[in-house]
Amino acid sequence: MKILIADDHPFTLQGTKSFVESYGYKVIDTCSNGISAFNSITMHHPDIAILDVNMPGLDGLDVAKKVQESRLKTKVILLTMHKEMTIYKKATEYAIYGYILKEYAHTELEKCLAEVIKGKCYTSAHLNEDLILDASKENNSLSSLSLTERKVIELIAQQKTSKQIAELLFLSDRTVEGHRTNIIAKLGLPKEKNILLIWALQNLNIK
Repeated sequence: MKILIADDHPFTLQGTKSFVESYGYKVIDTCSNGISAFNSITMHHPDIAILDVNMPGLDGLDVAKKVQESRLKTKVILLTMHKEMTIYKKATEYAIYGYILKEYAHTELEKCLAEVIKGKCYTSAHLNEDLILDASKENNSLSSLSLTERKVIELIAQQKTSKQIAELLFLSDRTVEGHRTNIIAKLGLPKEKNILLIWALQNLNIK
């Protein structure tokens, strides 16, 4: 049983690797971003890929979509802090086999792997209630944005420039500008100077 793990946080990556190896499985590769994760999946054909949702380059959902489109046999497990219904629904569209919340991973990952190996799907036992609660709180405007667009608007709220955002997300400046344009259109905002920064500061709780 060959397993690949991808997470952009080094401690989480090594921690997940240690857990997986302690269960008796072989970790054939670890990756810190979605692009290298997908390249490794296409090269090594692991049985299972455990992916963080938020990663530079390609996020976990992007990788899951590419795996599905490429008809690769690798089974994808998403390891995430996200409880939003919109993200979970998108994950199910891409035929992921597992969806685990990071805060419960130490108790659920072993069971999830055992189920996925049998060809069954596993969703965190803690997810249903959280999804319902989260869906009622979710900002309806944000629900129309893709995960990458959400990351862009969150970074705008942190007053990052387009160049800084491009570097952080491994995108080109032009791509970031394209995301800005799409976000403005989806949120129905007027095309005024700094309108995204103003909206983000007013609507996002960025610490």
